[in-house]
Amino acid sequence: MARTRLTVTGTPVGDVDLVVVTPVGTRRSDPLPLLVAHDGPEYSRRAHLVSRLRTATADGRVPPTRVVLLEPGPRNERYAANPLWAEALAEHVLPTVHTAYAADAKPTLVGASLGALASLQTEWRHPGTFGALFLQSGSFFRKRVDDEEDFEFWDRVTAFVAGVRRARKRRSDARIVLTCGADEGNLANNRQMAQTLAASGHDVTFHERPGRHDWRSWEAAFDPFLLTLLQGSGSPGSSTRRGT
Repeated sequence: MARTRLTVTGTPVGDVDLVVVTPVGTRRSDPLPLLVAHDGPEYSRRAHLVSRLRTATADGRVPPTRVVLLEPGPRNERYAANPLWAEALAEHVLPTVHTAYAADAKPTLVGASLGALASLQTEWRHPGTFGALFLQSGSFFRKRVDDEEDFEFWDRVTAFVAGVRRARKRRSDARIVLTCGADEGNLANNRQMAQTLAASGHDVTFHERPGRHDWRSWEAAFDPFLLTLLQGSGSPGSSTRRGT
C-alpha cells in the first residue's frame, strides 16, 4: 500500500492532516472504493485496519480500496458533536481528496467512540455525503442513561443525540452498521441509537459483540461486519439485530 500525506488548509477547524493509503499498482485516476477513518493512524496502528484490508483484498473478499486516515488533531473539540468538524470533513476534506483521487461511489466513513459520534453527525448534517457508516462503540451519550456529565462537551453531545431522537423521518440513505462490546459502558446508548435510527426509517443494523471499549474489540468486529459492508452486500443476516 502506498501512502501519501496531505494537509487540508482553510477549514472551519483549522488545518486537517491525513494520509491516503492506496493499493500498489493503482493510479490516482483509477476509480476505487474509498474508506475514510476517524482516528486513522490509531485505526491503522492499533486495530491494523490497513493490513486487515490488504489481506481481505488479497483473498478476494473486498475490492481494492483507498483508505483516508484522518489525524484527529484536538480530538475532543473536533469529534464531540462539533458541527464545524462535520463541515470541515464534508465540505473541505472530502472535496480535496476527490480532486486528487477518483472514487467509484460515495465513501464509507468509520469511527470508534467519539469518532463514531462524529461520523454520524457528519452524515446527519450533510446527508448524502457518505454511502455507508461503520460506527463502533459510539459515544451517543444521553441524560439519565450515561454517567459522563463531567465530560467537557457533555451538553453538546447530548443535544445532538436528543436531536437525532426527535427525528420522525429518514435523514440519510447511508447504510449504517453499529457494533458495541457487551462489557462496555456505551452498550445501552448504542442499543438505543440503533432503535432510534431504525424507527425513523434508516437502513441500520446493530451487532453486540464480546469485548470492551478498546482497539482489540474494534478490530475483532471488522470480520465480518466491516468487510461485508465494503462488499456492498449488506450485513450478515445471522448476526444482525435490526434496530435493537
